[in-house]
Amino acid sequence: MEVYSSGLLTFHIFCDIRKLTERECVPARQVVIVAFISDLAGTYASSTIRNYVFGVRVWHILHEEIESLLKAAKRLAPPSSKRKKRQPFTVDYITTLRCGLNLENDPLHAAVFACLTTTFYTAGRLGEFTVKALKGANSFSPEVHVKPTDVRVETDERGLKSTVFFIPRTKVAQSGEEISWSKQDGLTDPNAALQHHMTTNRPPPDGPLFAYQVNKKQMKPLTKAKFIKVIHAAADKAGLEHLQGHGIRIGSTLEYLLLVKGRWASDAFQTYLRKHAQILAPYMQARSHQHKEFTRIVMPPVRS
Repeated sequence: MEVYSSGLLTFHIFCDIRKLTERECVPARQVVIVAFISDLAGTYASSTIRNYVFGVRVWHILHEEIESLLKAAKRLAPPSSKRKKRQPFTVDYITTLRCGLNLENDPLHAAVFACLTTTFYTAGRLGEFTVKALKGANSFSPEVHVKPTDVRVETDERGLKSTVFFIPRTKVAQSGEEISWSKQDGLTDPNAALQHHMTTNRPPPDGPLFAYQVNKKQMKPLTKAKFIKVIHAAADKAGLEHLQGHGIRIGSTLEYLLLVKGRWASDAFQTYLRKHAQILAPYMQARSHQHKEFTRIVMPPVRS
C-alpha cells in the first residue's frame, strides 16, 4: 500500500508539472496514463512503474465505489432528513397575508409589512433590512444596516420615479450597493407601506429604517426573528402556510431578471426559482402593454 500511495503522489506531481486540469487527471484517460509511464521510464525500475500505475488504478476504482455508495446513501435517505424546499412569496400571498396584520393600530405590524414589501419588490435579502439581535455584535450598526438617510427618490428621463435604498454592506459587496422599487398597483404597494410606516413610527434619520415604536418614548429595531414571528402569526390568521424569510427573495424576481439586477453572484438562483411561470403569468396577461414596452427596451434591435 505504501508503494501504491507513492505512485498516486507521483501521478499528481506529474499532472501538476504537465499543468493538466483536474478533469484531465481524474478520471485519467489512456493517453494520460501512457504519458505518465513514458515519463517514469528510464528513471524507475519496471516493477516500481507497474506498482505506481496499479496505485493510480486502485485509487480510481475506490473513488468510483465511494461515489456509488454516496449516491446510494442519497437515495436511501429518509424524507425527514431532507430539507423542505423553500416556497416563494407571491403578490397574492402577501395580499392575503395583509389581512392578518393590524396595520392601523400596531406600529410593529406597520414596520413588518413595509419591510416585507420593500424586500420583495427590491429583490433584497431580509437580513439587509433587519438586524440579527437587539444587543451585542449583531445589533444595529449604521455602517452595516439601512437607515432613513439611505433612502432617496430618483426620477428618470420619462418622469418615472423609483425609490432607491443604499445598503452600506452586503454579502457580496463590502462597500455597499443600491437596490430599488417603484410604486405598484394593489394592496402590496411598497410605496404606500413605507409611507404608512414612516408616518406611524417616525424612525430616527440615522437609526434603523424599520424601527418601530414600543411606546411613545422607546423605539426598537426590527429583528429578523421578530419579523418571522409576526409573519407566521399573520399567516395563521389568514389561513396561509408558513413561508421562510428567504422565500421573499426567491419569489420576488425571475430567472434572468435577477441576474440583470446583479444581486446574485452565481447561478444558484436556478435552484430556488421553482415557480417562475406562476409568478410571471399575472403580469404578462394583466399588463400586456407594459410587457411589450419592457421587451422593446431590453431586447436588442433587429439587424437587417
